[in-house]
Amino acid sequence: MSLYQVAQNYILLGALIVFAIMLFACLIRAVKGPLVGDRIVAINMMGTIVIVMIAMLAIMLSEGYLVDISIIYAMMSFLAVIVLSKIYIGIYEEKKYDSHDEEDV
Repeated sequence: MSLYQVAQNYILLGALIVFAIMLFACLIRAVKGPLVGDRIVAINMMGTIVIVMIAMLAIMLSEGYLVDISIIYAMMSFLAVIVLSKIYIGIYEEKKYDSHDEEDV
């Protein structure tokens, strides 16, 4: 292995460690978040960080199939955030409708 590849592996390993710390911070925000919107954004960010980490592992390990896995994970993460947003909007609209009914009584 050349000096360039060794340096590249150390830089990628350091970046993976930083991303792991960021992933943990997003997990804390997803659990503690004061608002549901904060939780949805944290889950979306966690998905993005995992996609980047898988892509970096694909570079480190020289395995092309990991890029395909990261693309599939990106589609699943996108759909999960869309579904969570749709559920949250439905709950918000239901609470809003119920509060208007209580005011009319």
